[in-house]
Amino acid sequence: MKKYIIGIDQSTQGTKALLFDEQAKLCDRVDLPHEQKISKEGYVSHDLQEIWQNTLTAVKSLLERNQVKNGELRGVAVSNQRETTAAWNRETGKPVCDAVVWQCARAEEICRKISGEDAEYIRQSTGIPVSAYFPAAKMAWILTHEKEAQRLREKGQLCLGTIDSFLLFKLTKGQAFKTDYSNASRTQLFHLEQLCWDEKICKIFDIPGECLPQVCDSDSLFGMTDFDGLLSEEIPVHAIMGDSHGALYGQGCHESGGVKATYGTGSSLMMNTGEKRIHSSHGIVTSLAWGISGKVNYVLEGNLNYTGAVISWLKDEVQLISSAKETEHLARETNPEDTAYLVPAFSGLGAPYWKSEARAMLYGMRRGTGRKEIVKAALECIGYQITDVLNAMEQDSGMKLEHLCVDGGPTGNQYLMQFQSDMAELTVAVPQVEEMSGIGVSYLAGITMGLFTKEQAFGSIRYHKYQPEMERDRRERLYSGWKDAVRRVML
Repeated sequence: MKKYIIGIDQSTQGTKALLFDEQAKLCDRVDLPHEQKISKEGYVSHDLQEIWQNTLTAVKSLLERNQVKNGELRGVAVSNQRETTAAWNRETGKPVCDAVVWQCARAEEICRKISGEDAEYIRQSTGIPVSAYFPAAKMAWILTHEKEAQRLREKGQLCLGTIDSFLLFKLTKGQAFKTDYSNASRTQLFHLEQLCWDEKICKIFDIPGECLPQVCDSDSLFGMTDFDGLLSEEIPVHAIMGDSHGALYGQGCHESGGVKATYGTGSSLMMNTGEKRIHSSHGIVTSLAWGISGKVNYVLEGNLNYTGAVISWLKDEVQLISSAKETEHLARETNPEDTAYLVPAFSGLGAPYWKSEARAMLYGMRRGTGRKEIVKAALECIGYQITDVLNAMEQDSGMKLEHLCVDGGPTGNQYLMQFQSDMAELTVAVPQVEEMSGIGVSYLAGITMGLFTKEQAFGSIRYHKYQPEMERDRRERLYSGWKDAVRRVML
């Protein structure tokens, strides 16, 4: 009998179901998008019920398309968009409201009220400066503005968590209300050294500890599921990780010094620092990579709000392109001496600047700047932002980086990857397989369950590598222009 495992990768743009066999081979995938709900105030939300239904539909389609028989599916793994925050009824599983997406800055006012000793305590304990980016403030906003959340809180029936804990709750029919170390560390409520919810921080944000999920190792047996009756027998959910952590694991960055960048709607850069926590003083944060077999690894991390989303903006809002694929050839056709820079602070600047009130700007245009040059500026701003974070990691860790593993849709753009290698002055390695977030968490589950070995999983991945080619003087001139544009945005 064949043996399979399913990876559910619930990302910002949609939900993917990935099917792996007992040799760790990715056999097939099904993708379903969900609506990006943006209000007149600029609030960004997702419909939790739509995400749940898409999860079931994607899994059903995957199993039917590949004729997976009863008993052949052995387990499930889940990776998820991080920081996006959910609230639901513990008795019914019904969402209280739409999920507050990680990009959404609606909780800025809550964060402004936290300062002084409280703000410094939060930064020291969680590794994260107070920001509306993280779930703590989003949860506080929900508790302040949603009457149903207030009612359920008083009755002790409110669940607050990230998308993984919501999906797990639904998959197990309310039997498991849990999360893993990677997701917990990104809530701004979790003490990185004591490895528990921090009671003092919960009080600062006025979030009841009993509303939060149990925190487990990333390779735990989280619960059992039959996908709401789709399967005749229940199977284990045997790994959960935030999507960026899943990609770090999938890229094989298991030891101190391994660095990866996930290019998605936004971007997450992670550097594994092993069992040692490094406190950042250069605008990036400390998180947990994962907990595996009772041990945790730490990471330095920088988050960017707009990378792949800049390309969506080009297509959907300003309509300079009809598809993302156009950006590469347009960038190659521009005047190389054009000095236009796009700083994509549409909802503020993330790492390493953390300026939530900053707003986007197109700077340095000449009379000859046209459609192609603006598209190039949008593409290159991704590489500049990644380079900013890599430089901060080098300063915090004291290590000279030479190799960057990358993943995500924009890594298929050869112009961008060469530009990234040139700007960061390091080797950029692009895997020949996609979906590293789902692959990583599925590898962890399969290895943990004994479905396949670590050697089988990681031995099959091949990479295309880019080496720096740009002359140093040109690189320094271009990067200096970027830093000047950022400085003007932050005035």
